[in-house]
Amino acid sequence: MSMLDHQETTVPVPLVRRTSGARGWVSNHVRLAIAVDFCCALAAGVAGFMFRFGDATFAPRPDALLAAALPLIWVSWVAAARAYNGRVFGAGSEEYRRIMDAGISLTAAVAIVSYSTKAEVARGFVVVTLPTVTALSLIGRYRLRKYLHGRRVRGECLRRAVAVGHREAVTELVREFGRARHHGMQIVAACLPDDGGLDWVGTVPVEGRMSEVAEVVRRCDADAVAVLACPELAGLELRRLAWQLEKTDTELLVASALLDIAGPRTSIRPVAGLPLLHVEHPELTGRRRLVKALVDRVAAAVALVLLAPLWAVTALLIRLDDPGPAFFSQERVGRDGKGFRMIKFRTMVVDAERRRHALAAAGTSGGVLFKLKDDPRVTRLGARLRRWSVDELPQLVNVLRGEMSLVGPRPPLRDEVDRYGGDVFRRLAVKPGMTGLWQVSGRSDLSWEESVRLDLRYIENWSLALDLQILWKTLAAVFRGSGAY
Repeated sequence: MSMLDHQETTVPVPLVRRTSGARGWVSNHVRLAIAVDFCCALAAGVAGFMFRFGDATFAPRPDALLAAALPLIWVSWVAAARAYNGRVFGAGSEEYRRIMDAGISLTAAVAIVSYSTKAEVARGFVVVTLPTVTALSLIGRYRLRKYLHGRRVRGECLRRAVAVGHREAVTELVREFGRARHHGMQIVAACLPDDGGLDWVGTVPVEGRMSEVAEVVRRCDADAVAVLACPELAGLELRRLAWQLEKTDTELLVASALLDIAGPRTSIRPVAGLPLLHVEHPELTGRRRLVKALVDRVAAAVALVLLAPLWAVTALLIRLDDPGPAFFSQERVGRDGKGFRMIKFRTMVVDAERRRHALAAAGTSGGVLFKLKDDPRVTRLGARLRRWSVDELPQLVNVLRGEMSLVGPRPPLRDEVDRYGGDVFRRLAVKPGMTGLWQVSGRSDLSWEESVRLDLRYIENWSLALDLQILWKTLAAVFRGSGAY
């Protein structure tokens, strides 16, 4: 049963522990970031000086002076790049991009100043020190982000937001923010159209109408307002709301109706004086797809060579643990509905396919996606292989053949595709992947609807950068071992 069916639920919103006022955590986090950047610059300056001059005694030469002043210079430069803005903390790549911009611009500035003043700054010192401070700051910010995520999961450091829109849209927004709590936004109240007539939307109380947003913000001590697409609050009404929120420095967030379309595909361009949101088509063919295919096959070939010893050991253990072949192949559906044989290490008993139909007939599984948490067909060794995703490694052969990709939607079974309907067929527009958004967002713990939504989101927003991000997150998901069965 979906949340849309629970409008009568009146469970209070969990209280958020607020350490030092509505925005107190931002000030504390900024101080932590400054301290981290200062220490990174100090370490990079010492490392660069020692690398270039070894045991040379500190002397008032340009290199030594730059090394001594680097912590203050770096912190000032990062501040100028607006990398201490509280709105970039905790989510997205903007924080990292600003650190990179600071590193590149500082390197250019040092080169220009040393050339124009004829200062004798050793090139070896600059080449080592400035890239090092940039890399150390990126690592430091990554660790700070993980620390912030942990606090947000515990109910701290959250922005309190008021959602404004229609009931269905507010329900979806509450669900999204609740699923990804580490992003730091909690809906504490809702404002519906004048004819809303509801006391609760899911687990969020309705505190007023759309004409009362500013008053609700004050009453709930909110930090932000999230306005969802609705005709009642657009144009002049939205502008007036922005004027009201400006007085209290409350953040205004306007959500597009295209919730699963990422930023790179959207841009705002003025047409006849009107700011229109332009949406580019996803690049499912062309040069970038050829690059993706080339990267997939090269990476698969290298991985097959490097992992050959692990393959041999795994295959031997499977044969010793349970009589039967070490490998298991199964027909799956690939791009444009074409079938192929997907290869895996065998993790189930030999007659697993025959017993699958019996389990399905008994109603043990649920929905289109056949997945059992305590599947009686899985062997003792197979459970361990699945936990660490070792059973998936033979799919590198499918990637090398061009049947699969390293990253993509989950490869479906033929009988699952036969039960597809409507938009779900969009999953077949690209090659299935060994990993994907479904893998890094919960693996087998996801519902069928959530798995489909994540696959469609990946297809709509595909890029090489997104693939690299998913591959990186896959490592963490595999190490955690959660949701694997």
